[in-house]
Amino acid sequence: MIESIDTSLIDWSRAQFAMTAMYHWIFVPLTLGLAVVMGIMETLYYKTGKEFWKKTAMFWMKLFGINFAIGVATGLILEFEFGTNWSNYSWFVGDIFGAPLAIEGILAFFMEATFIAVMFFGWGKVSKRFHLASTWLTGLGATISAWWILVANAWMQHPVGMEFNPDTVRNEMVDFWAVATSPVAVNKFFHTVLSGWVLGAIFVVGISCWYLLKKRNREFALASIKIGAIFGLVASLLSAWTGDGSGYQIAQTQPMKLAAVEGLYEGGTNVGLVGIGMLNPEKKTYDDGKDPFLFCIEIPSMLSFLAERDVDGYVPGIANIIEGGYEMKDGTKALSAAEKIERGKTAIGALAAYRAAKSAGHEEDAQVAYKVLQENIPYFGYGYIKDVNQLVPNVPLNFYAFRIMVILGGYFILFFIVVLFFIYKKDLSKMRWMHWIALLTIPLGYIAGQAGWVVAECGRQPWAIRDMLPTSVAISKLDVSSVQTTFFIFLFLFTVMLIAGAGIMVKAIKKGPETGNNVTINH
Repeated sequence: MIESIDTSLIDWSRAQFAMTAMYHWIFVPLTLGLAVVMGIMETLYYKTGKEFWKKTAMFWMKLFGINFAIGVATGLILEFEFGTNWSNYSWFVGDIFGAPLAIEGILAFFMEATFIAVMFFGWGKVSKRFHLASTWLTGLGATISAWWILVANAWMQHPVGMEFNPDTVRNEMVDFWAVATSPVAVNKFFHTVLSGWVLGAIFVVGISCWYLLKKRNREFALASIKIGAIFGLVASLLSAWTGDGSGYQIAQTQPMKLAAVEGLYEGGTNVGLVGIGMLNPEKKTYDDGKDPFLFCIEIPSMLSFLAERDVDGYVPGIANIIEGGYEMKDGTKALSAAEKIERGKTAIGALAAYRAAKSAGHEEDAQVAYKVLQENIPYFGYGYIKDVNQLVPNVPLNFYAFRIMVILGGYFILFFIVVLFFIYKKDLSKMRWMHWIALLTIPLGYIAGQAGWVVAECGRQPWAIRDMLPTSVAISKLDVSSVQTTFFIFLFLFTVMLIAGAGIMVKAIKKGPETGNNVTINH
């Protein structure tokens, strides 16, 4: 059975998982992006036969390999933490959540591990065609790996395809394809992978501009910038499109997250989208009477349009969701948070009554309790909520993280357009100021990705699984000191790995590609 655990353990368990996930996500997007870039470059080698493209592809492969190795190490630890720190979660939904992770390990990771060896060590040992296929299959394996992990994550945001078994007190999968192809999972996959492609393109352009700054490897740098910028512009535009799709899916499945992201406390029709705004730091609860904003400039009716594809669409705010009473799409009235909590407690009580009746052999009483449980199971998780204010995510964190992501996403589109203009219409190799901008854009790509995950994960709090399982009852019952100790051990190890990996990459970058044109150019 699920049991409540003290808040300090909850905070430390969340902090450890968040820290591990954030370190892991430093490496994953670059892996996804570089996989496509090196595939394109080797394809050019296969088509043209020019040794230049082979050496160019090999250089980006080297950086891919360094990044890939560290990403695997952090990812393995992340998956193990489900069993060590989140055992209640693993017990409650392991039958569902474990399936995509198992497929990811058996299929996708196996594909990566098989073909990455051919990609790195098969030059001259296998045919050009087979080597090219291995390069693309390595990237495909990484992408398929991302698919199954994101399916698992999307299910936590929008649980589908399962039924609750009161005999085992577990949720069990009844429709694999509903889980694997839910609209939330599909959109999350494309948006996340595209963000990785954007980072990969930014990285390629930025590192190539470093060579131009140093006046070396000019042919390599300009060729890489052209490919990176075109690839990056396409990925950025597609990322903006899938971002719009993500907003729509959030509006349909997680209205509280959308309200937190927009700082929207009182919803309605023709709701505007906050373009520029500053939240009021004195506002603590949804009903404290304080204005949510110190100032804001809205785009009229835009939030209604983005959320419902209708400028007259109704978008509930935080207060509306807590208090209920508004009409939903199916014509029913939305329950208040208090009503959901009561129904959740009824579900928990019915589960206990069912198990007691079953244990005593009272089948008739068990069936009565089972019927009550089935009627209230959609609100099961609410039974562990003690205060309606717990249902409101951290509004400032989500509001500002979302805007960081969106502003940077717009900047990346502009960045790639400018780079392409200069490289085709001007002499980019002489524009030192643009080289510095490209270099400084690299960390912005990482910041945008982290901000997106802050919104995705912090925006669904207090839920580990939406409406089914609060974070507060999903964790393992451990000594706080043990979680604190492992937190700092992992922090130290991950930091060492990050520094070591960055050092190896910097060394490889300084050495440069072996394209035969490493001569310094003096103008």
